[in-house]
Amino acid sequence: MDPGFVRVFLRRLAAGGISAIAIGSAVSSMPTVASSVAIHPLVSDWAYLGNSGTPPSQAACNAVGRRCFNPTSIRNAYDIPAGLGNGGAGKTIAVVDSFGSTTIRQDLAVFNTAFGLPHLCGETGPSDPSANCSLSTQPRFDIIQVQGGPTPAPPPPNNGTGLENHNLWNVEVSLDVEWAHAIAPKANIMLVTTPTAEVLGVQGFQQMMNAEDALITTHRVDVISQSFGAGEGTFNNGLAALKQLRQTFADARANGVTVLASSGDFGTANPMKVPVKNPGLIPYPSVAWPASDPLVTSVGGTYLCRDAETGLVVDSVSPPGQCQAHVGDREPAWIPSGGGYSIYFSRPAFQNVLTPANSSYVGSSPGAPGPNNNMRGVPDVAYNASSRTGVLVYLTESTSNNQAGTGCGGADPCSTGWYVVGGTSAGSPQWAGLVALADVQAGHNLGYINPALYRVFTGPNYHKDFYDPTANCNTQVLTPIPGWCASPGWDAVTGIGTPDAAKLLPDLIAAVQPGD
Repeated sequence: MDPGFVRVFLRRLAAGGISAIAIGSAVSSMPTVASSVAIHPLVSDWAYLGNSGTPPSQAACNAVGRRCFNPTSIRNAYDIPAGLGNGGAGKTIAVVDSFGSTTIRQDLAVFNTAFGLPHLCGETGPSDPSANCSLSTQPRFDIIQVQGGPTPAPPPPNNGTGLENHNLWNVEVSLDVEWAHAIAPKANIMLVTTPTAEVLGVQGFQQMMNAEDALITTHRVDVISQSFGAGEGTFNNGLAALKQLRQTFADARANGVTVLASSGDFGTANPMKVPVKNPGLIPYPSVAWPASDPLVTSVGGTYLCRDAETGLVVDSVSPPGQCQAHVGDREPAWIPSGGGYSIYFSRPAFQNVLTPANSSYVGSSPGAPGPNNNMRGVPDVAYNASSRTGVLVYLTESTSNNQAGTGCGGADPCSTGWYVVGGTSAGSPQWAGLVALADVQAGHNLGYINPALYRVFTGPNYHKDFYDPTANCNTQVLTPIPGWCASPGWDAVTGIGTPDAAKLLPDLIAAVQPGD
């Protein structure tokens, strides 16, 4: 770990009146801002497909009702040609996750070997013969454990709330790291971990925000992807809590760092934190923070109904049923895609361009607390999210890393090998990769991109730069919570749509203005 980075982090703790003599002891002294918020990884579904040296075939994926995308087919589907933005060379993408993964270095090496991707200095396993880790220009994979690392043996998921289920976060880590790298193969990837997934007096979101802020203010990161969230209604202290946490995003804007977040995997039906064992739902259509923050670019979800072998053509024949039901549609909206309207953040200036002619913007949620009028709409953009049209991820899960006894002790997942994975958390790290490519192409960091995205949306090239999903709603039918429907233009399921990277990046760069 960089000593300078550690010193800055400790100074931040000291500035709040906290004495800390070591990173590990700092955890117990950190301030708390939200006393009952659970942080959920936004990876929501997966299927285990087996363990071999080669990724599973499409036939194996189809046999379980899915299609599986690899880096080449995803890059083709979103028009990300080889060499675009020089692969993000020189830029650093940070992905932030609870606990981390004790096997991510070797898992990344397996993933890269399987798909012919460049190996990064810092992974474990087969090395790239051209790699010279002594060169400052060689892209790296680093793990930053600012406040200590998790125990290698996670607790079982059924002791208490299950919110500290390391296995689920392991999936999230592999998804985030492997797919940020797949989109920006020459960028540095930095996994930033924190040692808990819920607020237990002194832990949780504040740890994540402090870690991000230290990276931002020491200029060690260019893009941040956040694949976690909690419903806004779970923050007991409301906007006051978020104002303290979101100082990190203000610092990101001031330092030219782009921050993205997954919009959520519960549609409009986000869970409460209490009671802890069987929490109910927030009793109105809700959105999750940090995706709801106007200083963050929020990424919603779709089904990617393209040929998973090549990514080049629409496929309405192969599984899943959603693709078969929407013949000829490249990307229907993903039904669990998080979206709606904030209860804390007013409509930001960049969304003032949303009108009845170009969006289905409403600005309020039935039954939500005030002000509940003219509020921030979520998400901003979208990307493939359904595990039924998911991406391939390699993950090591040993039963010895779970509770003692036979089988996996209730932990899921618990097998080593290839998974097809989904969730809006698949989109955030891949959008982060796109931003890294754009930063290189521009010759400078784009930083806060939300105003520029909406300028593209209202510009002449919108329908070239973005695909606009118009099918499906994010109503969760087994709940009483109403949802929103995809529509032409911006909507509260997929935002302004999914990218055509080769066309979008130059227009996005041109749309960035001084003062954004």
